[in-house]
Amino acid sequence: QVQLVESGGGLVQTGGSLRLSCAASGRTFNRYVMAWFRQAPEKERQFVAAINWSGGTTNYADSVKGRFTISRVNAKNTNTVYLHMDSLKPEDTAVYYCAADQYYSASENGYGYWGQGTQVTVSS
Repeated sequence: QVQLVESGGGLVQTGGSLRLSCAASGRTFNRYVMAWFRQAPEKERQFVAAINWSGGTTNYADSVKGRFTISRVNAKNTNTVYLHMDSLKPEDTAVYYCAADQYYSASENGYGYWGQGTQVTVSS
């Protein structure tokens, strides 16, 4: 059974930091691109960041460049991707989703595997 399980969300003040984690299991994700998307209330789901299988290539949305860092650890049975978020702003408030697939895309349609999401709330 394929599973992507996010954790690490919560409530933080403006300027604070959070680290999200996504544990992927059930198949060999160590050759997959893994990504983070987010969806704020009444808004479309948007791309946040992605990382290739080796961790050597990363992509970020302009809105988070310089503040967010994506990384990953590939292990035998579980692959974990992290999103370290610094200098958080109220507009970063959203449900954050982990996604995975074989090729990079900045579109949610490019990913076939999704987690259930974790809420991040940044208070002003």
